[in-house]
Parts: sequence; C-alpha cells; structure tokens
Amino acid sequence: MKTKTYAGIPAEYASLDTSKIVLIPVPYDGTSTWQKGADKGPEAFLEASENMELYDIETDSEVYQQGVFLADAVTENSSPETMVAAVHQATKKYIKKNKFVTIFGGEHSISIGTIRAFNEMFEDLTVLHIDAHADLRSSYEGSKCNHACAVYEASQNTNLIQVGIRSMDAIEKTVMDEEKTYFAHEMADDDSWMDSAIDLMTENVFITFDLDALDPSIMPSTGTPEPGGLLWYETLEFLKQVFEEKNVVGFDIVELCPNKDNKASDFLAAKLYYKMLSYKFQDEAVDQEFESNFNDASKGMNKLSKFKLEDDY
Repeated sequence: MKTKTYAGIPAEYASLDTSKIVLIPVPYDGTSTWQKGADKGPEAFLEASENMELYDIETDSEVYQQGVFLADAVTENSSPETMVAAVHQATKKYIKKNKFVTIFGGEHSISIGTIRAFNEMFEDLTVLHIDAHADLRSSYEGSKCNHACAVYEASQNTNLIQVGIRSMDAIEKTVMDEEKTYFAHEMADDDSWMDSAIDLMTENVFITFDLDALDPSIMPSTGTPEPGGLLWYETLEFLKQVFEEKNVVGFDIVELCPNKDNKASDFLAAKLYYKMLSYKFQDEAVDQEFESNFNDASKGMNKLSKFKLEDDY
C-alpha cells in the first residue's frame, strides 16, 4: 500500500527521522459479522486525504509540517490472533522511537493490539472508547480477538471510559463499568457529559474511535451503522477539550467501510484524523511560529546594529 506520502505532503515532511507523527494503516476485515469492506478503509482514507486542504482554519495551523510518516501497512491476516500480535509489534516499535503513533483500520479488532502496546508503554493509561457498540465480550465466535471484543482487555487492564454507546448484548453488562459509560440516549439530555467524562480520565489518554459512533446521517459507510449517534461539531468539541486538558498519547480510527458511489464518509474520516492531529499539535505550531518570528526579528535587529556600527565609524 505504501507508494506515496500521507495526503500527498512533500517528502521533506514525510521521512521517519524528521516526522513527529507516524500513521500505520491496518487493512484488516477478518472478523466483521455484517457488512464487509473495512479492509478497504485505509486506502479510501488515504485517497480522500490527498483531496483535503491542509490548512486548518480553527487552529490556524498546518499540522502536516510537524511531519507525518506513512508506515508500511500491517497486512498480517492469517488469523485474528496473529493480526493483533503484528499490530501490537508495529505500534510498540514506533512508540519506542518517540513518535506520536496513530493507526487507521480496518475493523475494530485491530485496537486490541494498539491498546496493548500503548498500555505497556504509558503508565496509568485511560482508554477513551468512542463507539456505538460496547465491544466488551470476552470472546466471540471462538476468538478473543474478534471485533466484538475490541475493548474487553482494556476493561481489565486500563481506565476504560466509553462514550456514545447505544448497542450491546446483555452479557456485556457484567463487564461494563456503568459509572464510566456514557450512553447515547443519556448524552442527548445531558450537556455536562463532556466535563464528566474528562474528569474520570487519568493524565495519559489513548483514543480508540470507531466511526460508527457518529450518526449514520453523516457517516453511513460503516459495517454496523446505528441510529442516534454523535454529530460533527459536538464530536470536535469533545475531542478538542480532551486534547487540551489531557496528554493524548496516540489514537486509532476504525471501521470505515467505503462506498465507491459516495465518498463523503471517506472524506469525513480523513478530516477527523487531521483535526485530531491539529488539536494535538496546535500549541507546537504556535511555538514554531513564535520562534520563526523571533528569529526574523533578531535578524532585523542584527542588520540595524550593523548599520548603526557602520554609521558610528
């Protein structure tokens, strides 16, 4: 899959050595149980990203200038377990290189590997799970690495906070911490859910974002769409607040099931990814602009000083 740079950015912003951000595509769709096609998600996402403006109005920044390295896709698909192990290994490899690691799936089972890696590398981790589905089964259809089990391990080993949930099996109630679960029907009547959820988070936060958390009116291209989901600006408001108040250490986005006749969902996924990067690095962009302006001013002062010295002589 890796034949180009992310979003077509210039090569100077796309090398591993100089990039702060790593993007790992995982085109996997081995355990989905309804609509197939999530394995085509990363390719559709990358294509849409090439057609996106790289200046973000809200943050007044061009986050790609922080550097985005497009890693080789994780293509292991011989079994759900070997896929999870490969994702875990690739994710951990780049975290160890001090990169801000992001992953684009594929179905949600890939997150078992991403969360495992981040939990091993960051202390006292909160996993913010934004999704329509609880994904808390300990196993499903004979595997612990099924998409329906995406955050079961996280529920046992991390501070798991779930947002947007509106579909689950009764058995998942035995695992779910309802004090840390924000159901969609309750969120619709409670303006304080964002602050409440953030108050429950530890400092280090990993976000796993299933695109079916969004309402099908704006995100129809998922394997298991559910009515009553999040809308665009409330989602951005929440994410921006999380990035501002917590140390987001990485994120994954999953479950884009592209429709060749309607590219809107692909573009939304591309925009969401870029927005999340923009929120993460907006302060550094401001610092870079300040440093650049300071250096320009210093050069100007040096020129003035030189002219003054010449005048004195």
